[in-house]
Amino acid sequence: MCGIVGIWKTDGGVDEGIITEMCRVISHRGPDDEGHYLQGSYGMGMRRLSIIDLSTGKQPITNEDRSCWIVFNGEIYNYRELREDLLKKGHQFSTKTDTETILHLYEELGPRCVQELIGMFAFAIWDERNQRLFLARDRMGIKPLYYAQRGGTFLFASEMKSILATGVIPKELNLEAVWNYLTFRYVPQPGTIWKNIRKLPPGHTLTLEAGKTDPVPERYWEIPYPEESTPTNEEDDYREFSELFLDAVKRRLIADVPVGILLSGGLDSSTVASAVAEVHNTPLSTFSVALADKHAFNELPYAREIAQRYKTDHHEIEITLQDFVDFLPEFAWHTDEPLADPASIPLYFVSKLAAKHVKVVLSGEGADEIFAGYTLDRAAAYWDKIRTLHRFPLFLRHTLPRSLFRLLGNTHAVERIDRLNIPLAHRNAAFRPYITDFFTTPEKSVLWPDAPRFADSQEIIAGYYRAVRAKEPLHQILYAYSQDWLVEDLLMKADKMTMATSIELRVPFLDHRLVAWAAQRPPERKIKRDADGKYITKYLVRRFAHDRLPDSILTRPKKGFPVPLDLWMRDKFGQYVEDTLLSKDTFTESLFRKESIREAIRAARNGGSPTEVQKAWILFVLEIWARRWL
Repeated sequence: MCGIVGIWKTDGGVDEGIITEMCRVISHRGPDDEGHYLQGSYGMGMRRLSIIDLSTGKQPITNEDRSCWIVFNGEIYNYRELREDLLKKGHQFSTKTDTETILHLYEELGPRCVQELIGMFAFAIWDERNQRLFLARDRMGIKPLYYAQRGGTFLFASEMKSILATGVIPKELNLEAVWNYLTFRYVPQPGTIWKNIRKLPPGHTLTLEAGKTDPVPERYWEIPYPEESTPTNEEDDYREFSELFLDAVKRRLIADVPVGILLSGGLDSSTVASAVAEVHNTPLSTFSVALADKHAFNELPYAREIAQRYKTDHHEIEITLQDFVDFLPEFAWHTDEPLADPASIPLYFVSKLAAKHVKVVLSGEGADEIFAGYTLDRAAAYWDKIRTLHRFPLFLRHTLPRSLFRLLGNTHAVERIDRLNIPLAHRNAAFRPYITDFFTTPEKSVLWPDAPRFADSQEIIAGYYRAVRAKEPLHQILYAYSQDWLVEDLLMKADKMTMATSIELRVPFLDHRLVAWAAQRPPERKIKRDADGKYITKYLVRRFAHDRLPDSILTRPKKGFPVPLDLWMRDKFGQYVEDTLLSKDTFTESLFRKESIREAIRAARNGGSPTEVQKAWILFVLEIWARRWL
């Protein structure tokens, strides 16, 4: 695990000082080592967090004839098997790293090498012989990779601050990114907050060759949701899930340094802990965090119960509201662009705690997006009601009542009948349900009257619903969640907050083999209706956990990490937010109507809804970010 950087100047040579500066600003990603490679117009560098082959794994790494060089961020969990195959084919290794395995695999397969990798990764290979730069990002987007091009200069890095540090790319604000951020609380891919910097999307590669036209990202992997679901045997599915999940966990314990678990006390991280106990001989360390606030929901008792059950070396930290506030400027620095997920900050503090004891941690991210968690049980119940309605002839459920209400002049009822009769396969594309939806287009138009005429942000979500092959509404919504929310909120904050403390996070639920397998299973393996008519989310995960976890964990509702912003907004923190946003010469006031900002604060501070509280928080985080970066 590390941070990687690179630059290719077709119109001149590369100064090593630029590579050094690009590495310096992301030294937190790799405090153990630094390495550079420069050859004429090309240079690359890395900051290393040593996890595998501590003594000889220095990057950049080259092949036998020094014609190819690689910098790599991530972990390849099947590198040992790949290495054995490559040795049989005559490749010579100078290290025992997974990094070198990728390079020799590239020699064999070229860009198709990514198809053979199991793991999380962002890497760059410089092919000197062919004057080619090859970039790749893992299938699920666990590790970020940014790139920019201006004139004859191309740059890439694990964090945008490295690209900005070169001075090549100006800090030109991407106003459309701000527009979308107001709706989602993050900047959706492939854009960034800076006009000239982009994200390489998950499951994509990018190839540059001397003298060729501008590169275009190419997709090499997609979550394989089928158009129609095929019935499967539940017992076979449970057995296969157990085998895949246990293997995913076991592979993510591969390291030459201590490994731990981020334990929230919720179902997902507790299930990971139970799997670790099953495949690992020695108990690991576990780490939990809570807010030292009487209003906050405290999950520490649940985490302690799991730690005691599996006899882990358990560590806890409680943070105060003052800790939370004091970290905000540093938070804005590490995220690179505004990210208004309040759970990011406790995640930083528990990662900082873990970094005192281990270099690698496992967590439960991704289970909800792959196996259908959150409140998708309510959605499943609604879809079943629609299915029941649609069993009636079209004349009875649509034509006749619609004609009747039109005669009566009840246009609202006519519209409702039309909505109810949209086929299930098309409902998501029509209504665009999503997990984050804060400022709407009309609200943004009032808040930001001088905004350019950007498209409705929800069109991004509609695009995902139009792109997915699946006709099952559950599979459609899981696809949409996994394309943007999972990548740009959950995984982005996980990468940025753990790497800020120089620790590596691994996510077994997002092993691409498990993800692909789950996509092929029918909806009832994700949400099952029991004999009492209750809808059970993440059914296969719960069944796996049933004999491994106590009922207190299995039956408790999902909490995420509940930061009590609503209560804080009514108190001194709310005053701090108000003072920040309404002070003189703020960035937010330079874009938005001050009265609209004032109204958002007033609603949040006067017992507003969760959405109203989030709107004020979104504006506040944008202001904190701007003060750090502009």
